Amino acid sequence: MTLKTYIVNKPAFDVDAFLSFLRDEGTSWQRSSGAKLAEELVEIAGRICYLSFGPNQSNTSNSEFVKKLIESKHETVLEHVNWTFLVTGISRALTHQLVRHRVGFSFSQLSQEYHDEIDNEPVEPPIIKNHPEIRNVWQNAIKTSKDAYRQILNHLEESNAFSGSLKSKKEKKQTARNIARSVLTNATETKIMVTANARAWRHFFEVRGSVNNNEEMRHLAAVLLEHLTNEAPALFFDFSTELLSDGSPIIVRSK
Repeated sequence: MTLKTYIVNKPAFDVDAFLSFLRDEGTSWQRSSGAKLAEELVEIAGRICYLSFGPNQSNTSNSEFVKKLIESKHETVLEHVNWTFLVTGISRALTHQLVRHRVGFSFSQLSQEYHDEIDNEPVEPPIIKNHPEIRNVWQNAIKTSKDAYRQILNHLEESNAFSGSLKSKKEKKQTARNIARSVLTNATETKIMVTANARAWRHFFEVRGSVNNNEEMRHLAAVLLEHLTNEAPALFFDFSTELLSDGSPIIVRSK
């Protein structure tokens, strides 16, 4: 399976509403040319804390202002901007770790109770491609798991095992899948929608993008960082991606 990511939701900024606020306050805002909407949202959130508009606004550009906010650890202002990604081609082993991120995150994941996993293509750990013997053992384990899933599902759907306890055909199918999925491996491919604010994404990149022993997670983190750096470079200025000796990506943060 190939990792794919889609940005399905981005920050929105009603500039006219904010300018109306400034007029009511009898002040003004000097906008920076070229700043992205997400970056402007963070800027005005920071400026609201000090009412640094009009004569109180320095000549600091948007990127410089945001950088100072981050460097001074005034990162609550980053929580006003969110991005939603739809991610496919990742393993359930990865999502078991991903959903541990709670603060600032929301998740909606493909349900194995409602979705038939018979034709699921597993996510192979990249490192075993260079180890034929290990890869053969892995592939045999996957095949055994999928065969068992198929047999359990077929038997439960065709038998009278649920007689009297479940009423509808739908209930029987869901119960059969619940039982059969217990033999599936962590390599099972899944799809997940993830929403997080900029502060939460920064934390994710720092703690997950730099984990040497999890290439799949590092790969996902690097792809998401590339997206967000294009979306709002000022909010992620201190993160970059480097390559390890095996060619896999790792995220580093400048201090």
